[in-house]
Amino acid sequence: MIYLADTANLAELKELLYYFPIAGVTTNPTIIAAERQPLSKILPKILDLIGDKMIHIQMISNKAEDMLREAKTYKNQFGLGDKYFVKIPVSQEGFRAMPMLKDAGLNVTATAIFSQQQALVAARAGADWVAPYVNRLDNISSHGIEVVKSIVDNIRDYRLNTKVLAASFKTVDQVHRVSMVGSHAATISYDIIERLRSHPMTDMSVEAFEKDGKEWYDIDI
Repeated sequence: MIYLADTANLAELKELLYYFPIAGVTTNPTIIAAERQPLSKILPKILDLIGDKMIHIQMISNKAEDMLREAKTYKNQFGLGDKYFVKIPVSQEGFRAMPMLKDAGLNVTATAIFSQQQALVAARAGADWVAPYVNRLDNISSHGIEVVKSIVDNIRDYRLNTKVLAASFKTVDQVHRVSMVGSHAATISYDIIERLRSHPMTDMSVEAFEKDGKEWYDIDI
């Protein structure tokens, strides 16, 4: 499973890129709004930071033709290439837009998925990634991990050219469990990534190594 950062905060991205093997960044209107900067200003800064890593940008248009036009505008304005994924919600217009985007040579991430059937339809419509919302499913007693597993199983059983990008996490355990059911990727907030990579026993071990080795590691480096 690969990891993506679900944030548009530049300070968070700089820190994550310093040490964590993120494969890209996902954004949505809520994440952009939290930074209090317009997309035209913040997106170039994100792209400068991440280089050739993936960028998933959510469309805000409501009609399929407008989604296509919006996606093309971003591609042309920001010089986006093969690592650009157009995020489309699995609405009626979103399903209609997906094959249009693929015909135009654009990559598609189907988002706001809450059921196995939504993901399967999106895959049939040409989506490269499908993004089920794990924690939001758990909050309505719909068992997000089980939904992710069903989607992964469908993709394998039907030999579809689609991958699962699990999203919406509140705990490290949720991330752990989607990795165990075969999710291809997870997009995770900065706070969850920090909790995921750290452990108090690791910190204690490092402190002990430094203390024990201080007197005996005598080679200049």
